[in-house]
Amino acid sequence: MTPVRVVITAAGILLSVVQVAAAAEAQPRRILIEYIAPKNPAHQSLHEHVKEERVLEKLQELFSPFKLPIDLTFKTVGCDGRSNAWYHRPSITLCYEYLHDIRENVPKETTPAGTTPADALAGQLFYVVAHEFGHAVFDLLQLPSFGNSENIADQFSTYMMLHFGKDEARRLISGAAYSYKSVLQSPIAFVPLQAYSDIHGQPGQRLFNLLCLAYGADPKGFADVVEHKYLPTERAADCGREYSQVDFAFQKLISPHVDQELAKRTMQKDWLSEVQPRRSP
Repeated sequence: MTPVRVVITAAGILLSVVQVAAAAEAQPRRILIEYIAPKNPAHQSLHEHVKEERVLEKLQELFSPFKLPIDLTFKTVGCDGRSNAWYHRPSITLCYEYLHDIRENVPKETTPAGTTPADALAGQLFYVVAHEFGHAVFDLLQLPSFGNSENIADQFSTYMMLHFGKDEARRLISGAAYSYKSVLQSPIAFVPLQAYSDIHGQPGQRLFNLLCLAYGADPKGFADVVEHKYLPTERAADCGREYSQVDFAFQKLISPHVDQELAKRTMQKDWLSEVQPRRSP
């Protein structure tokens, strides 16, 4: 055997050993949480409210079935005026500024489409957190993909919402869609060409992708999405195939890394009835 082949073989064996070791270490219940006190006094009441509502504890339990090779921390923190949320190994950061904006972006009463203030709050929050968790899963588990990472994270998030059961899935999807209400209110928009260079899709595209996966998963349950023209019929015709594609990928790539018994117990709980939005004083 030539020296080059020896090196290649040794490298292959070493890689296999590393992969086996990583797989052996992966386990569920590796979500940690941290409420970091805000520096801005204006966020103190919000900090106390999310702790009182045990927001991070609920998210910790919801994502606990995923088998991860390292601990992943969900944390709330002041971001010096930036309204954002992001994943950067080994944590998912939720800015108090962003939580404030989510809380402010809820309807004062149930909308004509049936979205309640609580649904809008829960849907928007979960859509964002599951999106960032999707980034974490693909990174920590070193999963392959040919797609845009932001689109994949949106698909991961939407897929998660759709598997909370029909009633809760409907509430979460409608709540997440409410975050794009400005797009629906101003259907004609002009943006500079540079806007299309962003790795994130345009808000309208993300809305249609969200609704398409929901309709593709349950055409009867989300029939009104097409009937009321929130989703164009031309796009709706292919949504079943789009959902099947995401479902196949999830089952192949993600499901083997989920503790199925723990996931079943987690999903059987009633999560949304406890959510109570509170307006800022």
